[in-house]
Amino acid sequence: MVMPALEAALAQALVRAHGGDWHAAHDIVQQHEGDARADWIHAVLHRIEGDLANARYWYRRCGQTLPEVEPPQAELARIAEVLTGTQDADDAGMPRSRASNDLKPRRKGRP
Repeated sequence: MVMPALEAALAQALVRAHGGDWHAAHDIVQQHEGDARADWIHAVLHRIEGDLANARYWYRRCGQTLPEVEPPQAELARIAEVLTGTQDADDAGMPRSRASNDLKPRRKGRP
């Protein structure tokens, strides 16, 4: 099965991050700013870099909080599970996107 382009790019960012190539991973996620998964990876990268103020900004953007205990490499592995579908985004704490909420049918008179 071929991954869609965005997921493939984010998977590549994770590979680069795991391999210690922070800059290459950062370049990839910057190209996909606004996608919650890319922003989540971006947050972890700044955490690895030691720039916790910037990391918190990116965690807020993706609806996450800075983990107090989980090591960055474990968090990257969890993101990889979300990307590959082995972990549900809800289980990983990913917020529902507005786009997916907009797809839910609504009945007249109900929000």
